Amino acid sequence: MKSELNQSQSLTQQKALQVNLNPAIYGTIAEIGAGQEVARQFFKAGGAAGTIAKTMSAYDMTFSDEIYGKSSRYVSRDRLLSMLAHEYKLLVERLGAKRGKESTFFVFADTVSARNFQGTNDCHGWLGVRFQVAPLAPPNDIIIHVRMKDNSNLLQQQALGAVGVNLLYGAFYHQRSPGQFIESLIDDLTTARIEIDMLEIIGPDFAEVDNRILSLKLVEHGLTKAVMFGGGKNVLQPSEILYKKPVIFERGSFRPVTNINTDMLACTERQFRKMPSVGDREVVSLVEITLHNLLSTGKVDYRDFLLRTDSLAALGLPVLVTKFPEFYLLPEYFRRYTHEPIGVALGLNHLLQIFEEKYYKNLEGGILEAFGRLFHSDLKLFVYPMNSASFRRYCQLEGMEVPASMQGTDMITAKNMPVIPHLRHLHLYLLENGFIQALEGYNENYLNVFSRDVLKLIEDQDPSWEQYVPAPAAAVIKQSHAFVSAPVKKAPAAIA
Repeated sequence: MKSELNQSQSLTQQKALQVNLNPAIYGTIAEIGAGQEVARQFFKAGGAAGTIAKTMSAYDMTFSDEIYGKSSRYVSRDRLLSMLAHEYKLLVERLGAKRGKESTFFVFADTVSARNFQGTNDCHGWLGVRFQVAPLAPPNDIIIHVRMKDNSNLLQQQALGAVGVNLLYGAFYHQRSPGQFIESLIDDLTTARIEIDMLEIIGPDFAEVDNRILSLKLVEHGLTKAVMFGGGKNVLQPSEILYKKPVIFERGSFRPVTNINTDMLACTERQFRKMPSVGDREVVSLVEITLHNLLSTGKVDYRDFLLRTDSLAALGLPVLVTKFPEFYLLPEYFRRYTHEPIGVALGLNHLLQIFEEKYYKNLEGGILEAFGRLFHSDLKLFVYPMNSASFRRYCQLEGMEVPASMQGTDMITAKNMPVIPHLRHLHLYLLENGFIQALEGYNENYLNVFSRDVLKLIEDQDPSWEQYVPAPAAAVIKQSHAFVSAPVKKAPAAIA
């Protein structure tokens, strides 16, 4: 495109001009917060009279409510959708008869909280475009959520203008190339200025699109560090799920999810609620998978990813996919959205890994810095134990010998786990101050279950796997024929 247009212009200016010179594209731009930055880009490019039917801005909440209806949060998905619906209805009503047969109508809208004068607010926004792919066709929606990282209001406005142009341009020129569309969203920007942590395409012309894969690509392409998914093909915006709520999460591969995973979460919640700051309050429970885990075979297997997501959604568990291989980075992410207590449900194997110093060589302060960042806020680790048989199995899978100190120990917990000598006082400090807690009330029948063993049973079509997987998740796995690699059925076998 640069070769076809003015080389002295920025890429977003070229995009705005190309949209303006397309006689079929016509519509409305409505913006709340951060100025009329997107509209300004199109007027600045020239020829905007051929593209823009109306620009709209309503900063006062009373005016905004009169136009778009009341909303509990003004910078929200609901407010964005009401803006798109209201403006598109007016556009079709007023111009449908006059231009409907030759125009592909659009409404671009955004509702944004840019940096305030004191610099104390959460700088983020919702942007969307409702558009036709052909004249007289029903509309489709593309919705994104952005976080603005510039340290001045002016720079944030400029960044928002560029993202808005990129979004509107992509709706018309990259609609059939998801990878190109995603990468183009930050043309003329960097991820140091803008983070896009949610993307959703909805409409009759995109019925085959799975928005979970699109959002996952945001993480793959580096546009965000984390995305969240719900049931079906739904993507979630973390701030709308986590906002000011206590949180419990469990990290794992969930390939497949097993009874031990659900028991671990249930035990953690019971113990978590004993904290006076939690009690009977609404708690968000979710599971987290790292992109590193999804890339374990060298590239993301999207079918495998969707099967994991579907099986977890069947249990009512939202899924967070992150780009945080380092465990200590997760609390910093959650603190964007809530300052309430955080509980981490994890198996003893993960706690043993957390105490391995090799993972902190990139930190100047080593393991002490990592633990300081992990526990500096109201966060606690709730640790599921291993019995002697499961601990021996873990050591076998990790290619290590059972430590002499664990020989003859019936139950290995967070309290008596093996710790190298020079970290024993650190381990004791974390235990005595409640940062690490051994879980109670667990189901001893689940202690010998390892997901990789269950996976092997599924791959071999051994029907005994079902006893190790929660029934709703097992139903999803059976219906989708997930993880099956061989057509041979074997006799039932127990997991040692």
